[in-house]
Amino acid sequence: MSTPDSPDPVIRLAGVTKRFGTTTALKGADLEVARGEIVVLLGLSGSGKSTLLRHLDGLETPTSGAVEVLGSSVPALKGKALRALRSRVGFIFQQFELVPSLTVLENVLTGSLSAVRGPRLGLWGYAKDAKLRALGHLERVGLLERAYQRSDTLSGGQQQRVAIARALMQRPEILLADEPVASLDPESSDQVMALIREIAADQGLTVVCSLHQVDLAISWADRIVGLRHGEVVLNTPTRDLSKAEVMEIYGRVATTTADLTAVAHELIEQGIATPATAASTGTAVAAGPVATGARA
Repeated sequence: MSTPDSPDPVIRLAGVTKRFGTTTALKGADLEVARGEIVVLLGLSGSGKSTLLRHLDGLETPTSGAVEVLGSSVPALKGKALRALRSRVGFIFQQFELVPSLTVLENVLTGSLSAVRGPRLGLWGYAKDAKLRALGHLERVGLLERAYQRSDTLSGGQQQRVAIARALMQRPEILLADEPVASLDPESSDQVMALIREIAADQGLTVVCSLHQVDLAISWADRIVGLRHGEVVLNTPTRDLSKAEVMEIYGRVATTTADLTAVAHELIEQGIATPATAASTGTAVAAGPVATGARA
């Protein structure tokens, strides 16, 4: 299932299959993403969304199919050419991946390591221009006053904002985010997602982000690509979605009766659906406790 035709997609996957031994993580996945577009990969744990993301900067190589990013065939890139591509693609991880003993500023500066020449001796190893840019990014994410504080003293939401600033140090054209708010509380999640959206709009970034929260995906993305068991089962713009279409999105990414039950409870609590409408779309609430969907 591909996206609407784009004159110049910056990301293109065609028939991508990825196997890990006897497990098929992706199965014939097709995807195109236009420059400046914000796309959410939506699915439960094991749906293949993280594996798909990792193909976009060469962290995984497809078993079969084509992966093109910024005009390059990613599986064909090695060494210097692969590093050059990765310098144009920022990556925000679920677990932040900061160095706990380093200051906030030093962690942000690691985003510019590809441009550093010679030994890196703390802050002294970075050019003045790099340090000024890092401070500017910290100001953009609201953490300038924390620049010289150890990163392990920050809250989860603050650490993810540091990770965003670090990714921006690369001057990326594409920003990938793998469940960037899965470890955060709802308030911090909203703040981080709003920040990513604002920065993407300001800098014209293309964003591909994996999420498992349907309501967040609908409110945040330009387009939702749903995955289930490694297959693309949904590809729809989020603009002017009806309640029925919201219900369909939930139903498409759910995989079990327990998932559907959890979906129905969530929809009813949010006022998106009533018990009657949930039942009419196949997400009827079963008796007993609610089962929560797993996270990727």
